Amino acid sequence: MLKKILEFGHLVRLSHSLFAMPFAIGSMWVAANGFKGMPWQDILKMVGLIVLCMVTARNSAMSFNRIADADIDAKNPRTAKRHLPDGRLSKKSVIAFLIINGVLFVTFAFLLQPLAGALALPVWLLLLSYSYWKRFSWLCHWFLGFAIGMSPLGAWIAVRGEFAVFPIFLLVILMLWMGGFDIIYATQDEEIDRQMGLHSVPARFGRKRALQIAFWSHVAMLALCVAFGFVWDMGVAWWAVTGLMTAAISYIHLFRKSDDLDAMNRDFFLANVAISVLVMIGLIVWMVMGGNVNALY
Repeated sequence: MLKKILEFGHLVRLSHSLFAMPFAIGSMWVAANGFKGMPWQDILKMVGLIVLCMVTARNSAMSFNRIADADIDAKNPRTAKRHLPDGRLSKKSVIAFLIINGVLFVTFAFLLQPLAGALALPVWLLLLSYSYWKRFSWLCHWFLGFAIGMSPLGAWIAVRGEFAVFPIFLLVILMLWMGGFDIIYATQDEEIDRQMGLHSVPARFGRKRALQIAFWSHVAMLALCVAFGFVWDMGVAWWAVTGLMTAAISYIHLFRKSDDLDAMNRDFFLANVAISVLVMIGLIVWMVMGGNVNALY
């Protein structure tokens, strides 16, 4: 039983939850005004349900991706050992896992806010649709970023029950960052994607131009971080975070000497976690220092 649970954890790559979770936690913290005056029971309920929503939504998206791509994965040497092509998990069990997580996601969302509950099913279906984007558009990388970027907006709605400009900024920042990272990740499959008629930036433009496009996606992300800092007067902590993100991106794109794709992907995995945590710290410190999220209201 434990082995099967671990297989499902590996199927959905739980460690990759670290990419978006800190963004959502930071957004939640700001939306709740640092939880000032909120009973600890309500805080635990809110934080717990938001984390569960994120985990079940991501489990759904990843398991559906494995189902949708099972035939493609079987033909790609890099992915042929994944759980469905390799037979470690059955298609029926992964479908059951998908449905269970979908039901839990919608249930947890309703327990948070009526608006969150009403949006849960459409959002869930939107998350699943990512798996088909690479069949018709090389914009699939940014759609994945958009899907992941909905996490801070979802956390905001879960707390306040409304849309706002602040978390939409965070959504676009995360979309540009993850879109660029996904392009770099896709360079591993440039040739096989081209052979199978799949659409990706590397397959469309080649590896060299793909890496340039990823770089400019990350530059746009940094520019938006600067605009974000000015619009809400984010203070010293945010500028320190932006400076560290700029240094990390500059190193990986411009100054690292190795051209090895595996090493580059490892570097970007670490950068993903670091940047997400930095953004979370920047948002929390800003609120602690008296930040005013209602400046544009």
